[in-house]
Amino acid sequence: MPQEEIVDLLNTNLQKGLEILEVKHRQQQFGLNVITPGKGKGPLLRFLLQFNNPLVIILLIASVVTILLKDTTDAMVIFGVVLINAIIGFIQESRAEEAISALSKTMTTEANAIRSGKTVRIPAAELVPGDIVQLQAGMSVPADVRLMSSRDLQVTEAALTGESLPVKKNADVLLPHDTVLADRINIAYASTLVTYGTAHGVVVATGDKSEVGRISQLISGAAELRTPLTKKISHFSLILLIAILVLSALTVLIGLLRGQALIDTLMTAIALAVSAIPEGLPATLTVILAIGVARMARRHAIIRNLPAVETLGSTTVICSDKTGTLTQNQMTVKEVFTRDGMYSVAGTGYYPVGEIRSIDDRGPAYQDNMALLETLKCGLFCNDSLLEEKEGQWYVHGDPTEGALLVSARKALQISDADKFPARIDAIPFDSQHQYMATLHSDGSIYIKGAAEVLLDRCSEILDKSGGATPGDMNIFRNVVDRMASGGMRVLAFARLEKPGARSIAFDDISGLTILGLQGMIDPPREEAVTSIKACHQAGINVKMITGDHALTAAAIGRQIGLADEQDKEVLTGYELSGMSDADLSEKIEAVNIFARVAPEQKLRLVEILQSRNHIVAMTGDGVNDAPALKQANIGVSMGITGTDVAKESADMILTDDNFASIEAAVEEGRGVYDNLIKFIAWTLPTNLGEGLVLLAAIVTGATLPILPIQILWINMITAAVLGVSLSLEPKEDNLMQRKPRDAKAPILSGILIWRILLVSVIILAGAFGLFEYELSIGASMEEARTVAVNVVIFVELFYLFNARSTDRSIFRLGFFSNPWAVGGAVLMTVIQLIYTYIPFMNGIFGSAPISPIMWVDVLAISLIAFLVVELEKWLRRKKSGQILPVNS
Repeated sequence: MPQEEIVDLLNTNLQKGLEILEVKHRQQQFGLNVITPGKGKGPLLRFLLQFNNPLVIILLIASVVTILLKDTTDAMVIFGVVLINAIIGFIQESRAEEAISALSKTMTTEANAIRSGKTVRIPAAELVPGDIVQLQAGMSVPADVRLMSSRDLQVTEAALTGESLPVKKNADVLLPHDTVLADRINIAYASTLVTYGTAHGVVVATGDKSEVGRISQLISGAAELRTPLTKKISHFSLILLIAILVLSALTVLIGLLRGQALIDTLMTAIALAVSAIPEGLPATLTVILAIGVARMARRHAIIRNLPAVETLGSTTVICSDKTGTLTQNQMTVKEVFTRDGMYSVAGTGYYPVGEIRSIDDRGPAYQDNMALLETLKCGLFCNDSLLEEKEGQWYVHGDPTEGALLVSARKALQISDADKFPARIDAIPFDSQHQYMATLHSDGSIYIKGAAEVLLDRCSEILDKSGGATPGDMNIFRNVVDRMASGGMRVLAFARLEKPGARSIAFDDISGLTILGLQGMIDPPREEAVTSIKACHQAGINVKMITGDHALTAAAIGRQIGLADEQDKEVLTGYELSGMSDADLSEKIEAVNIFARVAPEQKLRLVEILQSRNHIVAMTGDGVNDAPALKQANIGVSMGITGTDVAKESADMILTDDNFASIEAAVEEGRGVYDNLIKFIAWTLPTNLGEGLVLLAAIVTGATLPILPIQILWINMITAAVLGVSLSLEPKEDNLMQRKPRDAKAPILSGILIWRILLVSVIILAGAFGLFEYELSIGASMEEARTVAVNVVIFVELFYLFNARSTDRSIFRLGFFSNPWAVGGAVLMTVIQLIYTYIPFMNGIFGSAPISPIMWVDVLAISLIAFLVVELEKWLRRKKSGQILPVNS
């Protein structure tokens, strides 16, 4: 349709947009601009899926066989444990998914819309048909938008049409009317990504009525909590399943060959199967991951993909942007240079008050230097940001660099009356490919600001203090750029071009410029970034700064934040990178920590070279062209404040404060999460293995079962629920960031931990089986002997819990009370076992019986021996590796 008809049909205004009351009316009529979420898995299906596990199926079969063997009590308990485990798993999984869903909703898409004649930034969900919106590179298209005007607009529609290359868009009327979706070049569709150019358009469809809404049922679905670690656990479960079936079959065979009754043999096989299954493991793993995600969110790092939690623990290189991430992102112009001299600018931050004066007092006053005034005007006119005062504080809405230019202009120019300035009628927005921005004004002047090395090559004349332009040597300005940059300043060049009568400008017009001057600004390093970089180095993580700034500026900042010293002056520039082969760059990349004037597409190459050297790479980015590097990196990190929608959608993690310290914090949390996962696995497996060994010993020796299937289930369930949860809440060890990064390809359990699991399992075997036989030999009843055996397993695990709180450090150094959850769990476990032992109701269900104090002494003696043996083993390993510390350290 022609544009006029669209405007009439939607009852809107291209210049003023919709009025606020009309917006509310349309929101009531059309609803919010959101897609109705897919149904996903309902609660009933998610609950039933808790039983879709080979190990759980074994337990269900065991309960059925037990019923057939006329042991209804045992069967009901087995099924009850399975049911309780399913309920716990369902609750934990629901909470984890709700937490992740809530976190994802905190990063909402926004849109630039014209409302009541003003351009406002609003949540995309508030858009209605008829809204006038602005699109620019880096934005996600917020709704289906019919274009009214555009400049070099390119949109990636891969999510909608499958077309991987960007599509050029314009505002032309299309014929015929049945043009297929992929060829509708005058419409930008919701959820597609603007990669280049700018446009204005009118919203024609929102929410479920948009094209992506119509096909949402094809792409909707709940995210699954699947990570590399949980996949390894699933593989481990499959191996365990095969082992259980084989051992159970052998148990039946051995029992029959020894002449045991079939019922006794089957009960023994069931007991062995039940003992080997770590029922609480999958649910606990999910909970630990969810706790880690929540902890990271509290430290300003939102995890979009759960595998990132694990991968963070093995990160070896962090490639970080400079501006806003390593620095404060509060730019302040400190120096202005023109052909007639250097001027200092007083003041800090965004407060627009400060004296401008010649540094050597030989130059003219700034009021008499037309080149300086034009330089400041160029920074004011060629600018898309806004400086605003609220309650005595000044804030910048937009880019901090542009904010600094607004402040420097206000310090010299009277800009309260905006009508005296020529109106802007066209613009070329800044992009990383051309590295400049240009604006055309009603008086025919074109103002350009951008990277000094780019603009100086396009300049042929220099403006002097009288306002006259004459040919000159651009090396004067290049030398000043180097001097400013060596002091840590970011330097922009400002130029002008006269084109009377022009109504539009294009890239081809930007040549034959007149250089006006330079502005040098500083962005102080974040104090916390210095501390975080030091912590990363101690943790064996190399930090590399990748910036688009001048090499000397990058080197100066690098020295201030600890990435280089005075002797280490090596900086690689984008120009040098383009001339290096992959082999040469691979050799040099380890020694260089600062990369300057790097184009976004070169970030991808740096990531690939580092990965070819077996590094696990975290890469930060905020621009459209950063997306490929963020996707390629093991951990893509997007900026939550300055990041484009394209960058955020490509990232695994989003920093809500754009702060490097948050990356280091996330790495620390990632290590802590993985640490607790390993601790829990290393703690829980001895229970299952120890129980299995006890039963195997009974089978081989032909002895009576020391522990019944129902008692094994009690042990597995109660220890995981009461004791195991405390390990998921274990505080991070203080030496966590002094360790080298974990090898991502390493198995879940190291050889040391496998040895420790076997050691504790053997102690459980010796203690439970040995005391069972001993108690019977001195006249104890079968129920008493089995109660002793059950308590040996549980209390060895209780004491071992404190060993497992660190894989290498002594609990005496950690402190027993440093994790109050572990102490509380131990106390609660003791109370529960007293109930199990002495309450008649429990005796009737589980076949337990009251035991004498001397029997408790035997149980606690075995448990204490296990605790001391593990502490001794840890001490011997520390001594062997030279890690023994003085007592007061």
